[in-house]
Amino acid sequence: MARPSNPNNPKKSDKAPSETPLMKQYNYFKEKYPDAILLFRVGDFYETFGPDAIATASALGITLTKRHNGTASEIELAGFPYHAVDTYLPKLVRAGYRIAVCDQLEDASLTKTIVKRGITEIITPGIALNDKMLDHRTNNYLAAISWDKLQMGIALADISTGEFLIAEGTSDYIEKLLQGFNPSEILYAKPRQKELKSMIADNYYIYPLDEWIF
Repeated sequence: MARPSNPNNPKKSDKAPSETPLMKQYNYFKEKYPDAILLFRVGDFYETFGPDAIATASALGITLTKRHNGTASEIELAGFPYHAVDTYLPKLVRAGYRIAVCDQLEDASLTKTIVKRGITEIITPGIALNDKMLDHRTNNYLAAISWDKLQMGIALADISTGEFLIAEGTSDYIEKLLQGFNPSEILYAKPRQKELKSMIADNYYIYPLDEWIF
């Protein structure tokens, strides 16, 4: 099995020759977190590209532009100043997006090559800790649901307060618990998506995990 390339030392052979080192680095991290909006720090801005940029511009009401990033075709681009992250990040989370924050790990003025970057934080609706993302009048629950032959189980955790609750019962009972606790995010096993959708429709933000976890 081939080893993944080093994102902080991209080689020309990793991608098409027309792709810039910056976009090679971006694509490396995006491939690792395909289901999250990747906030990619470039100088004084957090930038988003492609579908992430379209979603970000729509959720934040900011300008969506297009540019050539070393490729023949254009790519969508949307960004905001890094010092405004506490303003924009909560809006993305409240809009129901998972966020992967990719920061610069060194001073750009001290390197002659591409700046080293790395994922410094993963934020989802159910694991938000920033005060600006939380409503202090109510809990922010992360739920996990499991199934067996006879009944269902549910776990609810609010990591901002440390509260943890578990219960088991019929699907009707679990549905009533969901309505009562109103979790910000529900984790479930991938093969159970159809069953979960039939129970809750589109009323909650849901995220699939591999079945072995449950």
